[in-house]
Amino acid sequence: MPSAAQFHHDLALLDWHLELGADEAIGEAPVNRYELEAPAPKPAAKPEAAPQPVAPARSAPIAFDSTPSAQACTSLDSLRAAIESFDHCTLKQGARNTVFSDGHPAARVMIIGEAPSKEEDREGKPFIGRAGQLLDKMFAAIGLSRHEESPDAALYITNALPWRPPQNRDPLPGEIALMKPFLLRHIELAQPDFIVTMGNVSTKTLRDTTLGISKMRGQWGEVLGLPALPLLHPAYLLRSPEKKRETWADLLSLKARLDGK
Repeated sequence: MPSAAQFHHDLALLDWHLELGADEAIGEAPVNRYELEAPAPKPAAKPEAAPQPVAPARSAPIAFDSTPSAQACTSLDSLRAAIESFDHCTLKQGARNTVFSDGHPAARVMIIGEAPSKEEDREGKPFIGRAGQLLDKMFAAIGLSRHEESPDAALYITNALPWRPPQNRDPLPGEIALMKPFLLRHIELAQPDFIVTMGNVSTKTLRDTTLGISKMRGQWGEVLGLPALPLLHPAYLLRSPEKKRETWADLLSLKARLDGK
């Protein structure tokens, strides 16, 4: 116990602090306000996460290559069967029939159109309807017919695509590229003396050109080493009959080649 004298001394000291304004206790230990604050402790480092395996980059989808399927065909019948069972082209899903060919398979002249129309899709044959009737008249004028039994006077007819595009739209580049190996094999198996490409699609596909048929018509070239002549499509001639004069000149050019002139 402190003495009475010590008690009165401490009480007087408290009274003196009160007079000075120190009327509130801050803490039990004295604080040096001039002392530099110690740096805050660094947060504990988080353990490093285990490295995650990196997924391999996904490559662009590879388009189906129909070349092996086409080259495996050794006859026109096997080619027809291969095309009819080919399920990698979406055009087939909306088509009624596979339009393969018409005419004499051994004909000297092979006509290659674009893609089946509504009528062709329904009947399963190329170049029927009004366009087909005009085509028959055009080639009859130079002594050729799809119904002729003699190869020298016959026609063999097919299309660049065997299925009709929806709403008769133009074929897409991917569709043409997918089916082109079958078309090339068709030519190889038919072995014609001359090829006639009718319209833009078949001409651009087989002549590897970006020029339209209006600039290409009448200009002889080669397809697989065979002489090839582009002609205006009969459907176009029905809309532009004034172009029949040019087509007649092209037909006479073909006739001259057939006659060896």
